[in-house]
Amino acid sequence: MSTDFVIAVHSHILQVATTDLDKAFQAFFRRAKAGESLGYPRFKGRKRFDSFGLKEYGNGFKIADKCLKLSGVGNLKVRWHREVEGQIKTVRIKRNAGKWFAAFACEVEPKSLPYSGEAIGVDVGLSKLLTLSNGESVGNPRNYKNAQARLRVLQRSVARKKKGGANRRKAVGLLQAHHVHVANQRSDFIKKIIFNLVSRFDVIAIEDLQVSNMAQHPTLAKGILDAGWGYFRSHLSFKAEEAGKTVVAVDPSYTSKTCCRCGQRIENLDLSVRWINCDCGASLDRDHNAAINILRRAGHARLGPTWGIGPVRA
Repeated sequence: MSTDFVIAVHSHILQVATTDLDKAFQAFFRRAKAGESLGYPRFKGRKRFDSFGLKEYGNGFKIADKCLKLSGVGNLKVRWHREVEGQIKTVRIKRNAGKWFAAFACEVEPKSLPYSGEAIGVDVGLSKLLTLSNGESVGNPRNYKNAQARLRVLQRSVARKKKGGANRRKAVGLLQAHHVHVANQRSDFIKKIIFNLVSRFDVIAIEDLQVSNMAQHPTLAKGILDAGWGYFRSHLSFKAEEAGKTVVAVDPSYTSKTCCRCGQRIENLDLSVRWINCDCGASLDRDHNAAINILRRAGHARLGPTWGIGPVRA
């Protein structure tokens, strides 16, 4: 196979591609050592690449007159999402659903948010995306579930088109664009929730869930992926560190089944049972109960004399 085409490619693009390959193999060996599903890195021909990177500002790329100048390409008009802050270090150019995006990595001064002195426990779920230890909850928008009817129409449209034809490429583009739209809805919703949390609380306690393993559950997988548990966990940690706040991950065992008032474990508590009624008199939503236990396991039990937990309901 001829590799003459690489002569025209900037050396940093080739170096970044090699670094990406190295990361893929490191992840493969880490999964193999941990006994997880392996996913051996597949070979990618040049037509399968949807992104490339440049690692030194001024050497291969730079910004001039609100345009992005790329080596070998020239000046590109850019619809800027926001002003670039700090010192630009690298850029990653990515194609997604027929559109091109530029993601800049910049060195910026940390901007810590004001401290509140407050801590919160957070329980993630499917009926409600989040339940907080103070009793607040956030509904689950179910973006993918609500978009399934439209996605099925677009998938049938792709299936009816002749392979290799222009109409099929157009139909595939429409399908990809709708998937991107759903993903953007999910990420935007979660980012707004995270900003609210890191703005209000200094310590955020969550369960140390193995989301990748849970996402293989035959009945819960689609709901977990639609809810974006993994994205919430990773982005929360990133944004909390950026804001000078702390995320504590605790053991998730029996947080829902352990009474937050007396510590009694309620056995045989089916998932369909959404309310906890304990012999000690505590009566509350099981997700609220779990969130309080999560906060306690993180070492923050400042709940006050009253927890909003009513008596056992008749």
